[in-house]
Amino acid sequence: MCRHLAHLGPTPVTLASLLTEPPHSLLVQSYAPADMRGGGTVNADGFGAGWLGREGLHLYRRDDPMWTDASFLDLARAVETTALVAAVRSATVGMPVSTAACAPFRGEAGGRTWLFSHNGVVRGWPHSMADLAATLPPLDLLTLEAATDSALLWALVRARIDAGKDPADAVAGVVSDALAAAPGSRLNLLLSDGAHVVATAVDHALSYRTHADGAVTVASEPLDEDPAWEPVTDGSLLVAHPGDGHDPPTVTVTAL
Repeated sequence: MCRHLAHLGPTPVTLASLLTEPPHSLLVQSYAPADMRGGGTVNADGFGAGWLGREGLHLYRRDDPMWTDASFLDLARAVETTALVAAVRSATVGMPVSTAACAPFRGEAGGRTWLFSHNGVVRGWPHSMADLAATLPPLDLLTLEAATDSALLWALVRARIDAGKDPADAVAGVVSDALAAAPGSRLNLLLSDGAHVVATAVDHALSYRTHADGAVTVASEPLDEDPAWEPVTDGSLLVAHPGDGHDPPTVTVTAL
């Protein structure tokens, strides 16, 4: 399994304020996760962070543990953003450990740039997903970033958004089809364009919290013990939009 989070808000925050400084930050979750549900013990097979800057969505990924990258830990204290998606990885046995396999993935779909992460595993990979993979244009298959279940799920989501699907419908449809093809899969997906977040909770943990300034954070595990964190019911789709300092954020959770 992996761990991931997304944050959107009107007020710039440092990457460190979410990724390294909280008592149960993503950095801590990389070596001491609280809820892996039998999917490993650490998340040491790489990490990544994507954030909104003046030039669009920036990406930093490595195929080694977050705690070993002193340059990133220093960078995280200096970089500020209003939108962030980040993940730490525990590679499924048999899948490559490489930078290209680390979330978040970044790509264009529907005229927007997106960041995508998958926390979980597709059962019976790769055979179980052969029919779904065949629905993709050949070029999409030939240009997958990595030979992993996460990269294929991202290609499927991207193709549906390109076909005109609402992002939430695209994510929900991919989850439904993947579960039909590979029952028992763990499919916590996370998608953001820097303006809103779409996430699923399927056989793995997910929580969210809102902040006084209108920000919203969605994470595999709460970053601290603040009672404002709300668990997301298993089998749910979450859609979140930040507030603007006057209007509060909106978070809707519906059954898949």
